[in-house]
Amino acid sequence: MLGIGPSFDVDLPSLEKTHRELSRALHPDKFMGAGAGERRMALSKAVEVNEAWRTVRDPIRRAEALFQLAGVPVGERAEPKPTPALLMDMMEQREALAEAKAARDMTRVSALATEIEKRVGATERALSEGFQKGADTTLVQKLGELRFYRRFLDEVSAIEDEIVHGAA
Repeated sequence: MLGIGPSFDVDLPSLEKTHRELSRALHPDKFMGAGAGERRMALSKAVEVNEAWRTVRDPIRRAEALFQLAGVPVGERAEPKPTPALLMDMMEQREALAEAKAARDMTRVSALATEIEKRVGATERALSEGFQKGADTTLVQKLGELRFYRRFLDEVSAIEDEIVHGAA
């Protein structure tokens, strides 16, 4: 849809430009005078382009799509259980985050987020290298790690909204 082959490594700024161009070309306003069939086809293509963009710009969805193309089952139920070390570490990170939130210590919250963002980068690099060698079930473990990190960073965002922006 976006003119790229299956790869974890993508040029997001370039693809965003491609997405915008395709979205403009397929915008419903461009097909106001067209027949019903042509309008439906343009709308269908626009939906496909938007879904492709959502998949490509999200590293988790991108990895899931690549695993599916390789015939490797994914999804939280299909993936191997996280290692006890990861579970323990994430539990400790969440406890530290809860303490920082209770103390309304945004400096600590930011520091915890920065540490997890570094892990996200390392995990995405590991996925990139792994996909270059070929998707397999051992690589799926990295996808699970990425899911844990995403949830943690989502919690950080909620805390920032609550403390900094006053959302309840």
